[in-house]
Amino acid sequence: MSKINITELTTVIRSKNAGPYELTFDLIFKSEDIFEYVVKNNYITEELIAELYNIDKSKVISVVPYSPSKAIKATIVRPIAAGDIGETDVYGAQQHGPLLNIEIPWKGRDIS
Repeated sequence: MSKINITELTTVIRSKNAGPYELTFDLIFKSEDIFEYVVKNNYITEELIAELYNIDKSKVISVVPYSPSKAIKATIVRPIAAGDIGETDVYGAQQHGPLLNIEIPWKGRDIS
Protein backbone atom coordinates (compact mmCIF):
# COMPACT_ATOMS: atom_id res chain seq x y z
CA MET A 1 0.00 0.00 0.00
CA SER A 2 1.36 3.41 -0.91
CA LYS A 3 1.45 6.37 1.46
CA ILE A 4 0.20 9.93 1.14
CA ASN A 5 1.45 13.00 2.98
CA ILE A 6 -0.87 14.40 5.64
CA THR A 7 -0.87 17.78 3.87
CA GLU A 8 -2.88 16.24 1.03
CA LEU A 9 -5.56 15.02 3.44
CA THR A 10 -6.01 18.13 5.58
CA THR A 11 -7.12 21.72 5.14
CA VAL A 12 -5.44 22.96 8.33
CA ILE A 13 -2.42 21.84 10.34
CA ARG A 14 -1.61 24.22 13.18
CA SER A 15 -0.14 24.61 16.63
CA LYS A 16 -0.91 26.98 19.47
CA ASN A 17 -0.64 27.42 23.19
CA ALA A 18 -2.93 25.50 25.46
CA GLY A 19 -1.82 27.57 28.42
CA PRO A 20 1.78 28.43 29.29
CA TYR A 21 2.83 24.81 29.87
CA GLU A 22 1.18 22.96 26.99
CA LEU A 23 1.13 23.02 23.18
CA THR A 24 -1.81 21.79 21.18
CA PHE A 25 -1.91 20.71 17.55
CA ASP A 26 -4.90 20.53 15.21
CA LEU A 27 -5.20 18.38 12.11
CA ILE A 28 -8.41 19.32 10.30
CA PHE A 29 -9.28 16.93 7.49
CA LYS A 30 -10.75 17.70 4.06
CA SER A 31 -13.72 15.38 4.44
CA GLU A 32 -15.60 13.24 6.92
CA ASP A 33 -14.52 10.12 5.00
CA ILE A 34 -10.84 10.97 5.29
CA PHE A 35 -11.21 11.86 8.98
CA GLU A 36 -13.01 8.58 9.71
CA TYR A 37 -10.41 6.56 7.76
CA VAL A 38 -7.51 8.07 9.70
CA VAL A 39 -9.25 7.70 13.07
CA LYS A 40 -10.57 4.17 12.40
CA ASN A 41 -7.08 2.97 11.49
CA ASN A 42 -5.50 4.75 14.47
CA TYR A 43 -2.81 6.45 12.37
CA ILE A 44 -2.38 9.48 14.68
CA THR A 45 -1.31 8.12 18.06
CA GLU A 46 0.45 9.25 21.20
CA GLU A 47 3.44 7.18 20.07
CA LEU A 48 3.58 8.98 16.72
CA ILE A 49 3.36 12.43 18.32
CA ALA A 50 6.11 11.49 20.82
CA GLU A 51 8.31 10.25 17.97
CA LEU A 52 7.73 13.35 15.82
CA TYR A 53 8.55 15.70 18.69
CA ASN A 54 11.34 13.57 20.09
CA ILE A 55 9.73 13.45 23.52
CA ASP A 56 8.80 10.68 25.91
CA LYS A 57 5.29 9.34 25.44
CA SER A 58 4.49 10.51 29.00
CA LYS A 59 4.80 14.12 27.71
CA VAL A 60 1.91 13.54 25.28
CA ILE A 61 -1.15 14.63 27.23
CA SER A 62 -3.77 13.52 24.70
CA VAL A 63 -4.65 12.69 21.12
CA VAL A 64 -8.38 13.21 20.63
CA PRO A 65 -10.56 12.92 17.51
CA TYR A 66 -13.33 15.52 17.31
CA SER A 67 -15.96 14.50 14.77
CA PRO A 68 -17.94 17.78 14.51
CA SER A 69 -14.81 19.49 13.14
CA LYS A 70 -13.34 16.51 11.26
CA ALA A 71 -10.25 17.12 13.41
CA ILE A 72 -7.70 15.39 15.57
CA LYS A 73 -6.24 17.43 18.43
CA ALA A 74 -3.01 16.43 20.13
CA THR A 75 -1.61 18.14 23.22
CA ILE A 76 1.89 17.88 24.65
CA VAL A 77 3.81 19.37 27.56
CA ARG A 78 5.78 22.40 26.35
CA PRO A 79 9.52 21.77 26.55
CA ILE A 80 9.93 25.32 27.94
CA ALA A 81 7.09 27.36 29.45
CA ALA A 82 5.73 30.17 27.27
CA GLY A 83 7.75 33.34 27.84
CA ASP A 84 10.43 31.62 29.91
CA ILE A 85 14.15 32.17 29.28
CA GLY A 86 15.23 30.25 26.19
CA GLU A 87 11.71 29.88 24.82
CA THR A 88 11.47 31.00 21.17
CA ASP A 89 7.77 30.85 20.25
CA VAL A 90 5.67 32.44 22.98
CA TYR A 91 2.39 31.77 21.12
CA GLY A 92 3.25 28.20 20.13
CA ALA A 93 2.20 29.05 16.57
CA GLN A 94 5.31 27.70 14.84
CA GLN A 95 5.52 24.24 16.38
CA HIS A 96 3.45 22.25 13.87
CA GLY A 97 6.36 21.56 11.48
CA PRO A 98 7.02 17.94 12.51
CA LEU A 99 3.38 17.07 11.76
CA LEU A 100 4.03 17.86 8.09
CA ASN A 101 6.15 14.68 7.90
CA ILE A 102 3.25 12.32 8.67
CA GLU A 103 2.65 9.75 5.94
CA ILE A 104 -0.68 7.88 5.93
CA PRO A 105 -1.10 4.48 4.25
CA TRP A 106 -3.33 5.08 1.24
CA LYS A 107 -4.90 2.88 -1.42
CA GLY A 108 -6.53 4.91 -4.14
CA ARG A 109 -9.18 6.57 -1.98
CA ASP A 110 -10.74 9.83 -3.18
CA ILE A 111 -9.24 12.82 -1.36
CA SER A 112 -11.47 15.57 -2.73
